[in-house]
Amino acid sequence: MTRSSSVPVGLIFTLPLLPCFLTPATSQVLADSSLNGPQLTTVLVRVVAQGAMVLGREVGGARVAITDVASGHILATGLQQGEAGDQNHIMRTPHLMEEPIYSSRPSAAFTTTLELQKPTLVEISAEGPLAYPAALQKTSQTLLLIPGQDLTNDGIVLHLHGYLVQIEWPKPREALIAKDDVTLRASVRTLSGSLVRPHGDWDSRKIRIYGEVLIGDRIIERLQLFYEEGSRTFEAPFFVPPSKEVPDGIKLRVIATDMSTGNSGMDQANYPVFSERLPPKSVR
Repeated sequence: MTRSSSVPVGLIFTLPLLPCFLTPATSQVLADSSLNGPQLTTVLVRVVAQGAMVLGREVGGARVAITDVASGHILATGLQQGEAGDQNHIMRTPHLMEEPIYSSRPSAAFTTTLELQKPTLVEISAEGPLAYPAALQKTSQTLLLIPGQDLTNDGIVLHLHGYLVQIEWPKPREALIAKDDVTLRASVRTLSGSLVRPHGDWDSRKIRIYGEVLIGDRIIERLQLFYEEGSRTFEAPFFVPPSKEVPDGIKLRVIATDMSTGNSGMDQANYPVFSERLPPKSVR
């Protein structure tokens, strides 16, 4: 008995069935735009203090620049302006990876619209906080911009590491009297201007904050600082050396550092030391 001429049974199962079930993902549907010519591309950049809030007007904001890596040409530059953001949402609300953190409430940002002819590798750089030059930090990130593909919502987030540390007392360059007991006071804040204190969102108990007394570049005493709620500063007493030991005065330095976040900040100031307190001027 002979078989009828037909497609072998084994080949029936090799026919391509999968294409019948494929549909393009929404994210893969390209916009209806010209294939050639420049396309408007909006880029939003947000400069944030590491582990804290957005750099807003309270600390002078941040300066942002977008540079074409290939040509070195600056495509856009400007200032980040606005608010520091919603502290409760940024610091205390759990987020999924794709959820916006900084853009769900008003917060500072730098936004620009570029005309891109082709995919362009750019370097986005930022520096701030602009109101505190002594604490100024810089950072940058390189990424590929695609014509017509806007980067908005949270945008490109750049993190700056550091603390704003300021010696509040004694005032810099103020004369000290030899052998006096003086209280050193310093404030510590994040680069976004948020207060560092015990049991807060930025818990000083997790940060090493200390002071130093120096003669020239030599540390003669290290001070353990304690938080004082009334003044919202960290303070410690120290003894002013005899004037004959410090003809050029002394230096005070305060350091805050957090190894878990990489944030560190410092302030220092020089002080002349007098041998005795000058009498008040007589009134005639």
